[in-house]
Amino acid sequence: MNLESAMQISASGLSAERTRIDVTASNLANANTTKTADGMPYRRKTLIYQATPVDGFQGQLASAMGEDADTVKVVDIVADGSNFKKVYDPGNPDADQNGMVLKPNVDPIVEMANLEDASRSYEANLAALETAKNLALKSISIGAQ
Repeated sequence: MNLESAMQISASGLSAERTRIDVTASNLANANTTKTADGMPYRRKTLIYQATPVDGFQGQLASAMGEDADTVKVVDIVADGSNFKKVYDPGNPDADQNGMVLKPNVDPIVEMANLEDASRSYEANLAALETAKNLALKSISIGAQ
């Protein structure tokens, strides 16, 4: 794999992880939102990823060499279809006649773990991009001598 492909792959990872961090932050921010515009509790969001070949000549070169050179991209943000939580809270204005309130299907512990994982993945992609950049600069300086 060449440096340009490595940079494209790392950059796509950075973008995907940034989106993951944003969606996870939104899930955490709405963990207690019992009523949205549609009258239902907030529904947790998840991402759908897709691997796509590296663009242009670099991707063709990698394929010709028998290497996988796929970038990642977020193709959709979808609602999690899991059930809402039911909590007994008769004083809540959103409670039904039995005092039960539907709460979002967001588990803050799971979201914090996702946030930590996304943060570490982002840092790893950033380090890989930095390494590829430094190698490219070193190659240019060696070639200029």
